[in-house]
Amino acid sequence: MNKDGQHKKYFYESFHIGLSTRFTVQNPELVYFETYGCQMNVNDTDIAWSILRDNGYMRTNSSTEADVILLVTCSIREKAEQTIWNRLKHFVTLKDKRTKSQVPLKIGILGCMAERLKEEILEREKLVDVLAGPDSYRDLPRLLTVAEAGQKAVNVLLSLDETYADVMPVQVNSKTKSAFVSIMRGCNNMCSYCIVPFTRGRERSRPVSSILEEVRVLSDQGVKEVTLLGQNVNSYCDTSEVQFHTKEPTHLSRGFRTIYKSKLGGLRFADLLDQVSTINPEMRIRFTSPHPKDFPDEVLHVIQDRDNICKLLHLPVQSGSSQVLKAMRRGYTRESYLELVERVHRIIPGVCLSSDFIAGFCGETEDDHLQTISVLRLVQYNIGFLFAYSMRKKTHAHHRLQDDVPAAVKQRRLQELISVFREEAAKINSELIGSKQLVLVEGFSKKSEQELCGRNDGNTKVIFPNVDTACNQSSGQLAPVKPGDYVLVQVSDILTLDKEKTARLQKSHEYNYQQYFT
Repeated sequence: MNKDGQHKKYFYESFHIGLSTRFTVQNPELVYFETYGCQMNVNDTDIAWSILRDNGYMRTNSSTEADVILLVTCSIREKAEQTIWNRLKHFVTLKDKRTKSQVPLKIGILGCMAERLKEEILEREKLVDVLAGPDSYRDLPRLLTVAEAGQKAVNVLLSLDETYADVMPVQVNSKTKSAFVSIMRGCNNMCSYCIVPFTRGRERSRPVSSILEEVRVLSDQGVKEVTLLGQNVNSYCDTSEVQFHTKEPTHLSRGFRTIYKSKLGGLRFADLLDQVSTINPEMRIRFTSPHPKDFPDEVLHVIQDRDNICKLLHLPVQSGSSQVLKAMRRGYTRESYLELVERVHRIIPGVCLSSDFIAGFCGETEDDHLQTISVLRLVQYNIGFLFAYSMRKKTHAHHRLQDDVPAAVKQRRLQELISVFREEAAKINSELIGSKQLVLVEGFSKKSEQELCGRNDGNTKVIFPNVDTACNQSSGQLAPVKPGDYVLVQVSDILTLDKEKTARLQKSHEYNYQQYFT
């Protein structure tokens, strides 16, 4: 029972042992992390490390010298899990070689894969010592203590209220000028293909006061870009304070609906965005991953009105066919999605768009596939994430639908989607040539210290010469450019490097940039 007299509820209660707030290790052990999957997993790694550091652990970047190896895992697709299984074999071999050492190696699986495949992992990999789900990181010190005694240590409870609001994540690279800030956890959407509600639990939003405090701390540390994170980030709804308790229902994008009961009251995403953006006008604000249903006009207007909120919106469509969208339980039609895109362009001129696409979902016909291709051509996304459908156990699709599109057809359709996406993205991205772009400098380019790289508002990587430049628009004084600086650049060419586009500035008369902020 919590301080408000309410009982904590969990979706999964097997293996539960009471939590302890502090398990300080007598002799500091070295812990090594490997992180797979989404940005939330990167942030979860920082949270887990913060908890372990406070309990006396030390961190290492070498798996061979570690006493504890923790894999923060992803289950979104079968390929992601297979990558982790393969990596686990390497670490188990490493453990076999160290069983007679003074400090036996402990291996832990954290996150979504631990939640989804708990029994299978324990059965298949006998040398895994610790399993901890996404809501169990506070219990890691105790779990590692249990493992030290030679017992299996498991906690895969899913909480209705855990947000780690009081845990300040510790970033590995203190020199980085960008950071992730988790604002909510879990997802209520229950899309038929998606495992996330079963591995991350139901939605719960972090109190706005703790979010604002973390962003202020990051700003004081010199961070210049913050990305707000959540599985359904724009459905944020904070009801932690009395003044937020109203009867006003959740505002959705026009023509969209939910399969769950609408939330009442609470401080909403538009309010949070507005407050975060005012903390430091020179700090860029991004957010991911949103759902198209949660873009009411008030959110779009805040994005347009605040210069430091990046004008890049992720609008995951998944399919261009209303029939497939219905089977996916997405809560919108092709027509309502395209109306949202039109409204976004009208309210936020010059906006960049990204999206997710699934090729070969259950029951998808050739006509459905062609409708998805037509959406790619109509919208012309700047960035795309495209995948062949991978059936996940426990999902609605696994229980109710048939994975009836042959693997070869999925791959063919996927390649066709990728081809059309690249064709249309090249058209729209070519419009950057000759334009001036505000770029946040990240550091040296991979190829040479004679070049710097950074990203513009639309998250395009920009490469430019590493030379001293004017400190402001009116001054002739030159200074070196360093990570965290903003520079104004003029784009001379667009290159495609593997999975992302790159704007390159040649050493030519077109090259012209200066620091944006004094």
